[in-house]
Amino acid sequence: MPPKTPYAVRLLGALLSGLLLWLAFPEHNLWWLAPVAVGLLGAVTIDVGGRRGFVLGLVAGWAFFVPVLSWTGIYVGRLPWFALATLEALYFGVMCAVVGFVGQRLRARWGDLAYAVIPLAWVGQELARGTTPFGGFPWARLAFSQADSPLANVAQWLGAPGVTFAVALVGTELLLAALALRDSWRFAVLQLGLTVGFVALVGLLLVPPVDGRKVTVGMVQGNVPHPGLDFNAERRAVLDNHVRGTELLAQKIKGGAGEGLGQPLSLVVWPENASDIDPIRNADAAAQVQRAVSAVGVPIIVGAVLQEPEPEVSNVSLFYRPGGGEPERYVKNHPVPFAEYIPYRSFFRNFSDKVDLVTKDFAKGTELGAFDVRAPSGSYWALPTICFEVAYDGLMRNSVNQPGKDASLLLVQTNNATFGYTAESEQQFAISRIRAIEHGRSVAHVSTVGVSGFIAPDGSVTGKTGLFTAEQRIGSVTIRTAKTVADRLGPWPEWLAGGILLAMLGFAVVVGREVRVGRPVSAAPTKDHGD
Repeated sequence: MPPKTPYAVRLLGALLSGLLLWLAFPEHNLWWLAPVAVGLLGAVTIDVGGRRGFVLGLVAGWAFFVPVLSWTGIYVGRLPWFALATLEALYFGVMCAVVGFVGQRLRARWGDLAYAVIPLAWVGQELARGTTPFGGFPWARLAFSQADSPLANVAQWLGAPGVTFAVALVGTELLLAALALRDSWRFAVLQLGLTVGFVALVGLLLVPPVDGRKVTVGMVQGNVPHPGLDFNAERRAVLDNHVRGTELLAQKIKGGAGEGLGQPLSLVVWPENASDIDPIRNADAAAQVQRAVSAVGVPIIVGAVLQEPEPEVSNVSLFYRPGGGEPERYVKNHPVPFAEYIPYRSFFRNFSDKVDLVTKDFAKGTELGAFDVRAPSGSYWALPTICFEVAYDGLMRNSVNQPGKDASLLLVQTNNATFGYTAESEQQFAISRIRAIEHGRSVAHVSTVGVSGFIAPDGSVTGKTGLFTAEQRIGSVTIRTAKTVADRLGPWPEWLAGGILLAMLGFAVVVGREVRVGRPVSAAPTKDHGD
């Protein structure tokens, strides 16, 4: 924007950019608005300095996070919702402060190259937001708006941070094309065409592989008596729903429902909290689970809450085989702060008594999960992830990279009953689609109430269910063994982007000191579209 653009206009632009970004996410799914939002936010912040950049970023953050995270307050009230939205918006504020500071200091020396701070700052912001505080909350990242976009294919090479960088890079190029209109409309059109061509080429040339052997998997979405925090208030009702759904699945198979899939059923997956009472300590619950296992004659992976280790509880995936015996287990590695445990409970109780809705804190698991499924076509590993864990890059990557667990299927077991009829379910399903591409693995995403479905390694979906319905699905899923480049690189692309961003920030500080002490600037001025 021109340097003399009124601040009120910039504030309006920041507000609009946040709203456009919200519309890019499910359930609106206008993915192409994400780079437009990035470009608009870059335009209003690139030349304003750190302080004004922070305020503009905060406004954009509020405009984005308040609506996109509205599901967090559906049953617990507005205070937790707005508190979380404000916390997340602060990261936008810091990001835009960096963009404003670096852009103001370096554009005169570096010209268009200084705009590289925009995509780098987006990656840095998401890294910080996804790790701090209390382990972070990496929801609603740019990458997670792109499940239907050609740019989603970048995930197999550079992971979710790479998709974020690609989206922000496209947004920055759109900004530069708009600025170039002042000098030459032909050059601006050319730059716009190259940007659109880049997106198309990513979609055409980076198509994820989907080859591999097939196995047949079932999933049961049992539904709950009613949505809300007390979805499990009727003892054993949720468990009985999933047992009944498994028996219906068995009847479908006997009726020939899976004959066209080429392989007999090898596994059935239930969602998180499918057993609303502890099946280890309650004989009636254990008997119900075994009844379901006997009905299908294959292993079942059950989501449950165990009353251990005292005084805590554990969110677990239990692997039951036919014939009985103690189930294998995976304990959730990343319990959600303020939902599954309350840090500094006495302090936060001063702000809201809702913290006491979590009567017992959930214990943190320390080992990755892997269940050996012995299918007729050969064994494979089912790798469980529970609910919000799907949003954390390292958890699923570490799971896929376990030694000796190459042939694998990713599981995302979740319970969306506590978020009602909101966009949360679709937002989470979109994350699973990005993860499938990132790791080159099929994903069985199963929820208590929906949405559930099978996701292929290219992010395509089959067998998707509705919300708050009792449904069963049988799917032929691809088992692959090859590791993606993203799995091999791990966090290095994100760290590299963060390192370059810090270097740019450091250089901007040095340039500012040179100007203050009156030293000459060594580099010749370059043409700058932003002036």
